[in-house]
Amino acid sequence: MRLKIVITFIVLFFVLLISRVYWLSIYSNEYYQELSEKNSTKIELIAPIRGIILDRNDTPLAVNKLGFSVSLKPHLKEHELNLIGDKIKNCFTDINIDKIYKTYKREDGYYNQDFIEIIDFIEYDNITKCYFELNLDENISIKPSVKRLYPFNKIASHIIGYVGRANSEDMLNNEVVQITKRIGKTGIEKYYDNVLQGVLGKKVSRVNSINKEIEELEFNKPIMNNDIQLSIDINFQKYLDELFKNISGSAIVLNIKDGSILAAGSYPEYDLNPFVTGITQNEWNMMIQDLDHPFTNKLINGRYPPGSVVKMGVGLAFLSSGKIDTNTSFTCTGSFDFGGRKFRCHNIYGHGSMDLNSAIRASCDDYFYKGSLKVGIADISAMLYKLGFGRKSEIDLPLESVGILPNKDWKMARYNQPWYQGETLITSIGQGNFLATPMQVAVYTAKIASGYEIKPHFINKINNKKIEFEKKEIFTPSEKQYLKYIRNAMYDVANNSRGTGYKHLQEAKIILAAKTGTAQVVEISQSEKKRMREENMEYYTRSHAWMNAYGPYEDPTYAVVVLVEHGMHGGSTSGPIVAKIFNKLIELGYIDEKYVKNK
Repeated sequence: MRLKIVITFIVLFFVLLISRVYWLSIYSNEYYQELSEKNSTKIELIAPIRGIILDRNDTPLAVNKLGFSVSLKPHLKEHELNLIGDKIKNCFTDINIDKIYKTYKREDGYYNQDFIEIIDFIEYDNITKCYFELNLDENISIKPSVKRLYPFNKIASHIIGYVGRANSEDMLNNEVVQITKRIGKTGIEKYYDNVLQGVLGKKVSRVNSINKEIEELEFNKPIMNNDIQLSIDINFQKYLDELFKNISGSAIVLNIKDGSILAAGSYPEYDLNPFVTGITQNEWNMMIQDLDHPFTNKLINGRYPPGSVVKMGVGLAFLSSGKIDTNTSFTCTGSFDFGGRKFRCHNIYGHGSMDLNSAIRASCDDYFYKGSLKVGIADISAMLYKLGFGRKSEIDLPLESVGILPNKDWKMARYNQPWYQGETLITSIGQGNFLATPMQVAVYTAKIASGYEIKPHFINKINNKKIEFEKKEIFTPSEKQYLKYIRNAMYDVANNSRGTGYKHLQEAKIILAAKTGTAQVVEISQSEKKRMREENMEYYTRSHAWMNAYGPYEDPTYAVVVLVEHGMHGGSTSGPIVAKIFNKLIELGYIDEKYVKNK
């Protein structure tokens, strides 16, 4: 019995031994072979060069400046690192050596076998004098590098945006950014970042035990079909900058027929180039504390009371409701007493009897107070929403604001309070809680002029392929008929001697349709009998000056919106700027000279 147990034990032992030998020598061969290959091959991802950004005439707006980066071998001893530091100090006097040491020691992990980048960019001319000396040092690696450059500095800065250092969150699930350490931070650079980045290339090499390359096994070039062309004309952008010299505000020139934006500016602007490498905390503090907000993209994030420029949309709501028609009149007496409050018209003496056309032409507040009570906020807000307020325009810029289109639902959701009829009155003239962006006003203007849903955009081509956008019908047949009436009222604003824009648009060489708007920044006290003149008010309490216009009136092609912050009066301040913009459109050939008046 004992003998059987011993024999059984010996047999089991040898079975297990043979099984283990079989597994090690045959079954696990593929596993260890794969592991061996991983230990003897090196995969290097190759960063693509970021795509360039061009204007509509192929003028470069964002390019890549060629230079070099400097990296050090990992696991250097202290004296080796100091020797290299001395070389770098002698070559580049403006380099912060302490920062280099700090970067190297932070990245020098025990298992790291890759060179550590200590200088991400040195200009070509600055490195030539030391290139050979540094490159002969086996502990130093010098490779080509690129740095984003914006040739026009601050012009169109809020449109173009800038590229900056990526943070850990930026790098998540983005292999290109993990390699380049750069990402679009604002503007077009951010919105089209995935296009501009390109696609990584790959190099697979066989290496020896000290990580030295022996043989190249595979090489795939990075894909760089990533240039984009914008619809803007940089020469027109320069002209806008001249018009807005020492002025805060914004301007938009929108093609009504296809939604492309020929020019747009948010003022003041800021130089993009310092942001590529990073600005100091002091510089940043100065920028964000500036009361004119140069870092805010006012085109899509500036939220302003739209004032009287919304009166065409409100008027369209009046007509569409069926409660008011083109013959409905109200008598303006200069103010309207309602709910224990006095709602003033800008004409303190009153306009007299007004129909909708004359109310838009003269910008009579009293007409809209009384009309809004008859129609109600539900119909007014529904029409204004259709025209683009209270929602994104879907422009191809990041972080667009929706503004505020106040109504019953909005107030209940925001404040858990009921809506009061007095709020309907002030909403009807674009005041109170009503806030809109210049881009929303531009789209609204284009919709009135064309009768179609307009998708505004800056993109023109990606990799030389034209990007098309579809126009959509949004108005009912009856609403389209009312649009003709509204357009005629806008014509009278600009061309009737009693229109609020008439004398301020005389410089325009073509026939325009327009609307002025003066949006109050501070509320007028009920005890104030006569409002203080804007000129006597503190600058930052003065009203914003709006004008939106389209032209030529006979063939609406461009919508122009101008907002001058604290400009006091829409007609006198913004009107001449609008006229100059349309004249520039003629000069540059964007509007046919056959539309020039008296030609």
